[in-house]
Amino acid sequence: MGDRDWRPFIYGGVASIFAEFGTFPIDTTKTRLQIQGQKIDQQFTKLKYRGMIDAFNQISQQEGVRALYSGISPAVLRQATYGTIKFGTYYTLKSIVTERGLLLDKNGDERVIGNILCAVAAGAISSAIANPTDVLKVRMQVHGRGTEQMGLFGCFRQIYRIEGVTGLWRGVGPTAQRAAVIAAVELPVYDFCKFHLMEVFGDHVANHFISSFVASLGSAIASTPIDVIRTRLMNQKILSSTGNQLTAASHTIYNGSVDCAVQTVRNEGFAALYKGFIPTWVRMGPWNIIFFITYEQLKKFY
Repeated sequence: MGDRDWRPFIYGGVASIFAEFGTFPIDTTKTRLQIQGQKIDQQFTKLKYRGMIDAFNQISQQEGVRALYSGISPAVLRQATYGTIKFGTYYTLKSIVTERGLLLDKNGDERVIGNILCAVAAGAISSAIANPTDVLKVRMQVHGRGTEQMGLFGCFRQIYRIEGVTGLWRGVGPTAQRAAVIAAVELPVYDFCKFHLMEVFGDHVANHFISSFVASLGSAIASTPIDVIRTRLMNQKILSSTGNQLTAASHTIYNGSVDCAVQTVRNEGFAALYKGFIPTWVRMGPWNIIFFITYEQLKKFY
């Protein structure tokens, strides 16, 4: 592999971490909105938050501003693995298929289907590998201030002790599906917009900004239902601790992705699959903008 091959991995990881820090409080409000209103789960039956702004205000006032960053450590760890692998793999796959003449058509334009396949593979593989950090992030975001004393390693030990290794891979199916959907929409749309805006804006920040904004809307529409299912599966515990023994928890609600989707729609309506859509979209916009601008500047700098 040449010198150029390792750079997308490093650039992708660094840019992802920057974007995560800048938008994490929005992600926390999204997670809180997605788990509330579960009529069959007594712990989260109440509709505590009326929307993103209300969630932001209530969390800040009742739990402190630091609670908005509960779960930031596993989130950064996730991006260091997920972001690095996803974007590095995507651009490496594109390079490979281009060298074999499979990506470009007769006019020299990139085939959309080629971009999508590369993005889906990169997204699914990277998210599956990073799933334990996602579980930790969701659990810490849901419980907010209560996780401060425990910390990242404390939460990890608790999940491993009570739920075993499988607890760290809770929701890996919808996580991989969500990542594949986001990657299939986000990266190809970004590259498509960037390519067609080159004549107008050139390879500059304005191009990266507009292309990022357009890519984020499609990602939010396509991925939010899967994200709601993923969040609810990750937050539920299969085992609970009673003294020194492990017993089946009475609040185990969903048996899998399909069961979660069916019960959510049946009990809360189809709109429940789009809980947290606004913070998802609001976050994706600046996240993508921070990421792609950082990524493009790193490419120019090194």
